Amino acid sequence: MADEHGAWKTFGERTVYDNKWVRLGLTDVQAPNGERWEYHVVHLAPIAIGLIVDEQDRVLMLWRYRFATDQWGYELLGGLVEDGEEPEVTAAREIREESGYQPLGEAEHLIGFEPLPGQVTAQTDVYLWRKAEKVGEPTDTEEVGRLEWVPLTRIPELALRKEILGAGALVPLLYYIASRGTGGTAAGQDQTAETS
Repeated sequence: MADEHGAWKTFGERTVYDNKWVRLGLTDVQAPNGERWEYHVVHLAPIAIGLIVDEQDRVLMLWRYRFATDQWGYELLGGLVEDGEEPEVTAAREIREESGYQPLGEAEHLIGFEPLPGQVTAQTDVYLWRKAEKVGEPTDTEEVGRLEWVPLTRIPELALRKEILGAGALVPLLYYIASRGTGGTAAGQDQTAETS
């Protein structure tokens, strides 16, 4: 049993598949019950996402199709962090490429998370802007869809209808809505809290 109750021990990992987008590893693990085996772990490149909320409480989103899950729905704008690129720069670049909008002002790091920590590594960082201006047309021809300014009041209903696609959109949107006015970063206030 590991020092921390419920912790797993790892004894190394071997790569069985690797390319620019995904690496599949077999990790030699020992579970808390003492069993030991090779566990499949999928490693994805870090992801940066931009959340733009305008003065009318609308968020810029892309309505698009995802073939892997055969779904239509809304996504935030973002993509893979390139080598040597800061995640905030990635988020701003992806917004420009996918929408033709340029975020204005300094970004606020809204939240970071791992969407599927049981078997996948995919560090995801989300940056918030409150202003953007249209500077051209989208240049990323793979990320085709319909751009919309979606009222934040519609997000819970769209989530229930499974029309918000993926953790990369659900987590930041629901976090932003939940934290407004509660002292969280989305309210533009100090996020430190007293602990007992």
